[in-house]
Amino acid sequence: MPASRLTDPEALHDMLLFRLSRLTAIGGRPVVQMCEKEFGVTRREWRILAELALQQGMLSSELAEQTGLDRAITSRIITSLVQKRLVVRIPRPSDRRQVPLRLTQAGLELYERLLPRVAAFNRELVSVLSQSEADILDDLLGRLQTQARLSR
Repeated sequence: MPASRLTDPEALHDMLLFRLSRLTAIGGRPVVQMCEKEFGVTRREWRILAELALQQGMLSSELAEQTGLDRAITSRIITSLVQKRLVVRIPRPSDRRQVPLRLTQAGLELYERLLPRVAAFNRELVSVLSQSEADILDDLLGRLQTQARLSR
């Protein structure tokens, strides 16, 4: 069986990470514009809000790991979200180094208004796939993420 472009790349445009990056850049552009223009948050702020909506009380370091963002960038994003009153820091008197984060009511409301809109973009993007193709892609992406973690 001949090698595919992905398994035996000959140029940058053949490589999986380049292709995924291009897909994210092209496919994510409308989401970024909507987040910024209609909701006043950046794509990274949206990512942090969405993670906190799933698990309130996360620490900044946990959010950095979960979102795949650098810790310093994550810290700046959190500061911005606190200034926008979308996130609040919950100090622990016993350990000032670890400060859990929670969405404010405004942060939760923004998340609840934005999630269906982002989900609609996602549905439109994957609409070119059959259900079985979408299931296969989901499985393949999971396996690739696992492999990427093991390859660090």
